[in-house]
Amino acid sequence: MSKSALSTFRAKEEEIEKKKLEVRERLHAQIGRIEEETKRLSNIREELEGLADPMKKEVAVVRKKIDAINKELKPLGQTCQKKEREYKEALEAFNEKNKEKVQLITRLMELVSESEKLRMKKLEELSKSVEITRKD
Repeated sequence: MSKSALSTFRAKEEEIEKKKLEVRERLHAQIGRIEEETKRLSNIREELEGLADPMKKEVAVVRKKIDAINKELKPLGQTCQKKEREYKEALEAFNEKNKEKVQLITRLMELVSESEKLRMKKLEELSKSVEITRKD
């Protein structure tokens, strides 16, 4: 009986050992597949990063250029506004002086006209005076 129990025990041990080996082989096979899949996924990730990377660089370059232009535009805009104000002030001053000039010219024309009338009147008076003295 002990031989039979021993042989049964050994048979069970061998069966357990075989099952262990089968499980180990399946486990190694699954680990191998998992490693292959991991490598494949890693390659896919690298390709995706490679595809996205040039676009990121171009976008970053364009954004930097936009930022640089914005920095340049700010003082230029302020200068432009200042120059516009100065232009408007100068134009306003010009228009005021021009209006003043027109008024002065109008006044001058009035004075010249009035002066001519007075001179003509004086000349007529003198002329009458000369004629009166001549008749006498």
